[in-house]
Amino acid sequence: MPETAVLDSTIHHTETGSGPAVVLLHGNPASSHMWRNVLPHLGPGRLITPDLIGMGRSGKPDIPYLFADHARYLDAWFDVLELDDVVLVGHDWGGALACDWAARHPERVRGLAVFEAIIKPIDPDTLTPAARARAEMVRTRGEDLLESDELIRMAYTRAVRTPVPDDVLAEYLAPFPTPQTRRPVLAWAQQMPIGGEPAGLITRIEAFDAWLATSADVPKLLLTFEGSPTVQGPETAAWCAENIAGLEIVPCGEAGHHAAEDRPGEIGAAIAAWAERKGLR
Repeated sequence: MPETAVLDSTIHHTETGSGPAVVLLHGNPASSHMWRNVLPHLGPGRLITPDLIGMGRSGKPDIPYLFADHARYLDAWFDVLELDDVVLVGHDWGGALACDWAARHPERVRGLAVFEAIIKPIDPDTLTPAARARAEMVRTRGEDLLESDELIRMAYTRAVRTPVPDDVLAEYLAPFPTPQTRRPVLAWAQQMPIGGEPAGLITRIEAFDAWLATSADVPKLLLTFEGSPTVQGPETAAWCAENIAGLEIVPCGEAGHHAAEDRPGEIGAAIAAWAERKGLR
């Protein structure tokens, strides 16, 4: 399980196999642990799963943990590992980071697959009442949410079809034992691009959306789910179909937002089949 010196900190990752690289980026409040049951279904290749800065076993430098911070550390990590000609797979904020990196490094990307990803600015009118209330709660309450690990617990007890077992929950909780260590989780939650804010992040999302719309030469895959997805419901899937060039959409059954806990086999098999069809191996 390599640990790579990056800027002023370290990024931890797991790696198996050889050949063309597939880099899988997790979201909030996850870690590379989320891919454990997906990886066996992906087939051959060099499979790399980093922990984002401040999360999992990666370092926790004293930074604001804005989207731009995460992108900066990821840029450096990709460069240190000399990762080129990669297939990117991203969930949640990991999907947004994958799109952002691909748009800025198009010559280094062979394919892009995302699910339940932050793929476009969110219209508050498309949110369920529960999702809207949670977003407002996170933005207004702020610091007091750091006093407990409830943000992490909610992800794996409410944003899944079936609450995860205690040992899995413990693995997700382990990187965040104190209020200070939980700052990256809160920072991600407070950056949800709803109603035109944060403006800087909206600009960045619009930039990678422009690349998604014009890069027909790069195969793309969107996995969709029925049930209780948080950020990629039918409206977003329809938008993706109309606005992302070279896109395939594959339904993978019922799942919550943290779909890798609910449908790991379907996710892995869909990505593997797409990669085979597109000659990405």
